[in-house]
Amino acid sequence: MADRQVTASGKDRDGDITKLCQSGAIWSPRSKADAIRDIEGGLHTYYVQRPGTTRVNVNVVNGASGKYLRSTADKASSNNLDNLPDC
Repeated sequence: MADRQVTASGKDRDGDITKLCQSGAIWSPRSKADAIRDIEGGLHTYYVQRPGTTRVNVNVVNGASGKYLRSTADKASSNNLDNLPDC
């Protein structure tokens, strides 16, 4: 199992996360569907850790319109998937 740091995220016009990225990583970009399979299958973990913040894991959430990715909530907003630079 690989522990993959996410440093950027792709978003659609509605701001929904469509992919996870890390510059220079062989796995990047990783589509939302593939990342969900990785997490649910225990193949890989994904996390965000911006400078000055603690590590937060990326989790799969079951929403009204299907599964989506969300970082664990904490006091810092800079490590939210929505607030990462676009990739």
